[in-house]
Amino acid sequence: MESLSHRDIAACYDGRFQRGYVRGKLASDPVYAATADAIDGSALPLLDIGCGIGLLGLYLHARGALPRYLGLDRDERKIANGRAAVRRAGLEQAIELRTADAASLPPQRGHVALLDMLHYLTREAQAALLGDAIARLAPGGVLVIRSVLRDGSWRFQATRAEEVWLRVSGLIRGGAQHYPSTEELRRPLEAAGLAVTIGPLFGRTPFNSYLLLARRPGRAAL
Repeated sequence: MESLSHRDIAACYDGRFQRGYVRGKLASDPVYAATADAIDGSALPLLDIGCGIGLLGLYLHARGALPRYLGLDRDERKIANGRAAVRRAGLEQAIELRTADAASLPPQRGHVALLDMLHYLTREAQAALLGDAIARLAPGGVLVIRSVLRDGSWRFQATRAEEVWLRVSGLIRGGAQHYPSTEELRRPLEAAGLAVTIGPLFGRTPFNSYLLLARRPGRAAL
């Protein structure tokens, strides 16, 4: 059961706009609950690559689904906003946020999350990051990926249009680089011996987002 409501979590952030954004994301985006369900019952830490303002960490802690969380993002502004929210929530001992690039990951092993960030990397960088993420999975650890997938659907075309707007507006630095196919993600994960499941996770959006869970065999820490 959640110890904090969506409104309580939003209140940890600065300003009306950011608080409204957080409330809207928690109310409409299913990826937070899906991640909590995927790692529930495990004492393994979570490494969140491309964490933004650290919202996943606060949500998971509120769900009681996470003992330790390390979030990385290259955007210093987002990390600063997230750290301020963590301080207001009094969770500095459980949630750590760092400014860092995905190419330089810490050696922590446990669960790993890659949410809505792979398509901002080149094909080569995506392959390298998947390899690094796999190496950081502990026995019983889960790699949680949400990504736009390249296909011929109207949802994919809507996603591409939205990404153009994000790049032009400056909200996302650099813009989309490569939209992976299902097989581009599945193949290296299964080759590493991970059990992979994949399915749509559109939420209340028109975007072509899919949830991929890849679990390393073995008993996770309880």
